Amino acid sequence: RAVRSPEMMENKVFLSFTFYSTILILKMYVVAIITGQVRLRKKAFANPEDALRNGGVQFCREDPDVERCLRAHRNDMENIFPFLFLGAIYSLLDPSPTVARIHFLIFCVGRIIHTIAYLLRLRAPTRSVAYGVAQLPCFSMALQILLATTPYW
Repeated sequence: RAVRSPEMMENKVFLSFTFYSTILILKMYVVAIITGQVRLRKKAFANPEDALRNGGVQFCREDPDVERCLRAHRNDMENIFPFLFLGAIYSLLDPSPTVARIHFLIFCVGRIIHTIAYLLRLRAPTRSVAYGVAQLPCFSMALQILLATTPYW
């Protein structure tokens, strides 16, 4: 049985943050699985031993579709990891649960649309707009964290 901190389980903002963070992490796992599937389909392996197992050393090569998946995954890491930090700290500032939920939802939806646009090669500026929209709640949370902690620097 998991040990529960009563304060954490009563913090609606933290629970909302946990929900959206888990969705985003699962999305990152899905992109990793898609990358593996594209590697298999395109026979484009990063390691010689994988290539040998799947047809021959000539398949240890790069592929534009695999590279696209890797860029989508890298972009997730560059953006979701900072969100995890900012959202966790922001949750401790006792923000309005509704406002916090909107922050988390906008980021989550923006990142999902960004990934879909990246992997399906949707027409520009879909991906850029999704990226920009997802950054807004991060900047908002960062600003609120700075304002709350300025007296302590």
